[in-house]
Amino acid sequence: MQATLAELAALVGGQTIGDDRLAIGGAAVLRDAEPGQISLVDQIEKSYLLEGCQASAVVVPRGYAPEGMSAIQVDDVHQAFATIVRYFSPPRRMPRIGISPQASIAPSARLGENVDVHPFAVIGPDVTIGANSTIHSGVHVMAGSRIGAGTTIFPNAVLYENTIVGPRCLIHAGAVLGAYGFGYGFVEGRHVLSAQLGNVVLGADVEIGACSTIDRGTYGPTTIGEGTKIDDLVMVAHNCRVGRHNMLCSQVGIAGSTTTGDYVVMAGQVGVRDHVHIGERAVLGAMAGVTNDVPDGARMIGIPATPEREQKIKQAALSKLPEMRRQLKQLQRAVDELVKQSTDSGNLSVKSDDEESDHRRAVA
Repeated sequence: MQATLAELAALVGGQTIGDDRLAIGGAAVLRDAEPGQISLVDQIEKSYLLEGCQASAVVVPRGYAPEGMSAIQVDDVHQAFATIVRYFSPPRRMPRIGISPQASIAPSARLGENVDVHPFAVIGPDVTIGANSTIHSGVHVMAGSRIGAGTTIFPNAVLYENTIVGPRCLIHAGAVLGAYGFGYGFVEGRHVLSAQLGNVVLGADVEIGACSTIDRGTYGPTTIGEGTKIDDLVMVAHNCRVGRHNMLCSQVGIAGSTTTGDYVVMAGQVGVRDHVHIGERAVLGAMAGVTNDVPDGARMIGIPATPEREQKIKQAALSKLPEMRRQLKQLQRAVDELVKQSTDSGNLSVKSDDEESDHRRAVA
């Protein structure tokens, strides 16, 4: 499949720079692009990345014209480039298969119109699945769960009993919703599992990444707010209340009974202790260790997490410690030398006084 630069520009509503009759046969990111393909630079400040690039053309922000290379100028580089990628590599569309005879579906389960259930999926008693949803192979939806319309659950995900999933959610492979919370009492020398009577509730348009886990509440629900996106390998513990439109990146771990406001961002490997609140629109930098409540709009980094500016000042001071240590040693040597000189001078003065006294006694 090929297209001219002008045809691609028309496809994305862009403006061509250079040879608009240039033939383009594919799209790739800069490091992989070959002659005959188109690539992208999303910021003018990154134009240096074009050095050595093999692409024949590039999608760039409007107003920027790369030297010596044909281009398409657009308002939104990523949206335009995604459209071009889809043009050359259309997403694979799976035909609807309906209910596989190899799936296990309880008689009391209720499935809406156009629901696909793939082979070896298990749908438990009293489960409700909304219209146009897709349940892939190996998924196990346990008793009493409710799945909203237009939701897709990828292979081998497990939804424990009474899990509630809103419409248009994506639950990726290997995710587990509703597992027992990690709560124990210590009775007569043994760890005794606490009550596990709650469930998990996802709002609309939530995405749960591969192999992520969300534990059920002790007595009520663990909730994930509308529009929240959770990356792969994330752990949300029992009784947590995650707000709307949060972004939780890979390997985030949130301990029990923590709450977050709306539009919170947690970068990779953030760890949050139990029973704290993360304020609305707060941003937690990668590997931040949160031990206290975080105010609305705060930007926190470090272990323990502190405001970004404060942590940067600490890190700047920390980077100077080796030089400060050398300076301290030099100062110590200088002080020792001064003390030695002072002591030697004092000894000489005492000796001189003693000699003068001896001379006076001799004359007498």
